Amino acid sequence: MALRSNRVKRVAKTQGGRKGRPAGSPPNREAILAAARAQFTEHGYNNATIRGIAADAGVDPALVLHYFESKERLFSSAMELAIVPTELIPQLIAEGSTRLGERLLRTVLASWEKSIHPVNPMVALLRSATGHEAAVRMLREYINKAVSGRVTTELGVSQPRLRAALIGSQLIGLAMARFVLQIEPLASADTELLVGCYAPVLQRYLTGPLPGDA
Repeated sequence: MALRSNRVKRVAKTQGGRKGRPAGSPPNREAILAAARAQFTEHGYNNATIRGIAADAGVDPALVLHYFESKERLFSSAMELAIVPTELIPQLIAEGSTRLGERLLRTVLASWEKSIHPVNPMVALLRSATGHEAAVRMLREYINKAVSGRVTTELGVSQPRLRAALIGSQLIGLAMARFVLQIEPLASADTELLVGCYAPVLQRYLTGPLPGDA
């Protein structure tokens, strides 16, 4: 009996020292996602941290990683993207630079268009970016650093920052025209038409010569 009593005391002490709800309780995941959306919006993609998100959600940082594994996965879940583009980049690079622009575009389009929610949070972010500096910063940092910036860095091409910015301008411009402004025929165009029009431009930005190259 004394042994059982001591064990209960040890468990109670451990739980008392842990911040937030017990691990695995149903509200935890939604609390983390809500905190992540707020942190990404307020601090941008670069400066939002797992530790800060965990603190806002009232949970241990280990629980955030238990649910989402990485910052990239957490962002994609918070934005309700069907895929995590950053996790596919190594595979895109491994397949070679030929037609890389096409593969990158298909990956990004899929992440935007296969939202599991009727109100796509990424589209909502694009809309708010027109008049909300925090939304602008988050979108810019995610595209330029986590997506296009990572591709150009891993490729080892000249002027990677310029190339990343050029790619980002194309992707964000397409997203704005297609989802926010709904400019026809881009708004209703199928993927193949978009790939045929945009992929050659992206390929040039990825691997072609640019002004200033030696």
